[in-house]
Amino acid sequence: MATISLRKGNTRLPPEVNRVLYVRNLPFNISSEEMYDIFGKYGAIRQIRIGTNKDTRGTAFVVYEDIYDAKTAVDHLSGFNVANRYLIVLYYQQAKMSKKVDQKKKEDELARMQEKYGLSSKDK
Repeated sequence: MATISLRKGNTRLPPEVNRVLYVRNLPFNISSEEMYDIFGKYGAIRQIRIGTNKDTRGTAFVVYEDIYDAKTAVDHLSGFNVANRYLIVLYYQQAKMSKKVDQKKKEDELARMQEKYGLSSKDK
């Protein structure tokens, strides 16, 4: 169907397209089987990782075998309604994720330095 036409034509994909999808706004009680049912319709899945920690609940990573399957899934599942929640399906971008981690490290380092030298953010 649509994926077959993409593969036959020598289609050039945008640089942000990759096999790994980052899914947000998932219901907290969604099971792996339900995830495979929803995302498996668009191609072979290598793995699904569902967030279980307090700060990662409601998110998941879905890794497809083929990049065209991932593109089709993003096109069809962005805004898809699951248990009265609309999914946000994005391509995983390492640079954006590492920026969030770096920002957290900087904030932690700043808090340690303030504590070490007896400063607080209220003293400004």
